[in-house]
Amino acid sequence: MSAALVLGSVGWVGCIGCATNPDSIREHTADATAAAKRSAKAVAQGVFEGLARKGPVNINKATKEQLLTLPEVTSAQADAIIAGRPYTNSAQLLRKRILPKTVYEKNADRLVAK
Repeated sequence: MSAALVLGSVGWVGCIGCATNPDSIREHTADATAAAKRSAKAVAQGVFEGLARKGPVNINKATKEQLLTLPEVTSAQADAIIAGRPYTNSAQLLRKRILPKTVYEKNADRLVAK
């Protein structure tokens, strides 16, 4: 019985050695590190956007600097928003082609026209 126990133990230990070879560990560690880096970047971006967002931006009264805090809004678009005032609602930015659809959709919940 003791010989069977020894052979079983050797087989089990050998199997563990196969499952944890150094290359496999390095690859797994690199994958986990890359995933953590992506997650940290997404969290940092969310925190940045949250801090920049102090409430809705009134497109009828906002300064150029306030408009530029909106994601992907360019200087030329901010100037066009100011030049096109007054607005009855924020959707006019899309209808008047002041903002492209992708930029408007990204900011629609942050825009008001008062």
